[in-house]
Amino acid sequence: MAAIAQRLEAKLTAAFSPTRLQIDDDSARHGGHAGSRPGGESHFNVVIEAAAFEGASRVARQRMVYQAVAEELAGPVHAMSVRALAPGEAGS
Repeated sequence: MAAIAQRLEAKLTAAFSPTRLQIDDDSARHGGHAGSRPGGESHFNVVIEAAAFEGASRVARQRMVYQAVAEELAGPVHAMSVRALAPGEAGS
């Protein structure tokens, strides 16, 4: 796992103690687009499952995740899609 992905993983793990965390670098699909950089690590897809999301709306969950990684979103990460689930919710 590359450096920025490792930082995302560490911050999300510390903030949410997830039961599932999948971070995929999707930068290759965005080559030549705004925010893309040689070497990738500019666009990510995140799937996270944690008890912290129980009872929260989809938008509230995404805001929680974005807040946890605000430093990366303000710098090296141009875009990040988030699928935040509570334990037992269906999702891929």
